[in-house]
Amino acid sequence: MLLETAVPAATIFGSEFLGTMILILLGCGVVANNLLPKSKGNPGPGSLQINWGWGFAVMFGVYAAYKTGGHLNPAVTVGKAMAGMDLADGIPASATNIMIYILAQFAGAFVGAVLCWLTYKQHYDEDCDPALKLGTFATGPAIRNPLWNTITEVIGTWVLVLWCLISGFTNGVSIGPLAVAMLIVSIGASLGGPTGYAINPARDLAPRIAHAILPIKGKGSSDWGYAWVPVVGPMIGGVLAALTYNIFWH
Repeated sequence: MLLETAVPAATIFGSEFLGTMILILLGCGVVANNLLPKSKGNPGPGSLQINWGWGFAVMFGVYAAYKTGGHLNPAVTVGKAMAGMDLADGIPASATNIMIYILAQFAGAFVGAVLCWLTYKQHYDEDCDPALKLGTFATGPAIRNPLWNTITEVIGTWVLVLWCLISGFTNGVSIGPLAVAMLIVSIGASLGGPTGYAINPARDLAPRIAHAILPIKGKGSSDWGYAWVPVVGPMIGGVLAALTYNIFWH
């Protein structure tokens, strides 16, 4: 039986769509600023700037999606549902609501990637290593080993989703978007080296589809052989975070 929600479906979709679009526009944007030829950010300071850029991208995305709790990530949505929580105030974890969240997240991520491409269109037209162009859209492993790459994504996402589940109960206070921004920076700095820390299926797959579709000069392969890792790993991590929460905190 589907549960009634006090928040209209259009509002749910719009909130998660807008938040995830901002997340990907700013997150992919900081990578493009560092990697693409003739950008004023190239050569950039490197991974720490990218970590901070993604952290702030998450923060502003969460603020934009405040009506739905700012999930921006299917692993967070599924993790909250499996932990027995509402998705947000007035939004129960029904199958319909979960589907709306996830569809909005993927759609928003795709549009955000397209906006990033439009911002840097002239730089994408410059000659450079196709892997750098793909790297502004999607993640890739430093050492390619699907099993260990998946484990890395599981662990990073487990940390993220577990924090999302317990943060609202820490001393009865949640500092919300700023705290999750700091967590993203920490995950990137500590655990991001092996895979580039997708930790979000929508963040990786939707921009990878955009890379495949957009008319990017000399773009090369979209690396579909790796594409399942940053989808499967984060979803497993989200499920394990919910199980951990149910064991230790529920």
